[in-house]
Amino acid sequence: MTKAKHWVVYLLRCRDNHLYCGITNQLDRRIRQHNGELKGGAKYTRANSPCVLVYQEKSKDRSSASKRECEIKTLSRGEKLLLIKLS
Repeated sequence: MTKAKHWVVYLLRCRDNHLYCGITNQLDRRIRQHNGELKGGAKYTRANSPCVLVYQEKSKDRSSASKRECEIKTLSRGEKLLLIKLS
């Protein structure tokens, strides 16, 4: 039996100090994609790498992770920085 993978909502800080929000069930692989080490990843993050993980929170499933991602994306930059600081 394979181990269940948890969904994660994450924030990356890119080289240009931009905060990028996303979801995944394989965080290490996804960060490597964003940094251009593996195929995939957002074009923006590949162009502005290295990107560093600054925040993550677990979700019970993909649906709840997607909903939380939408919530975080609507936050102001200041609110996102506070979320990072409080984690």
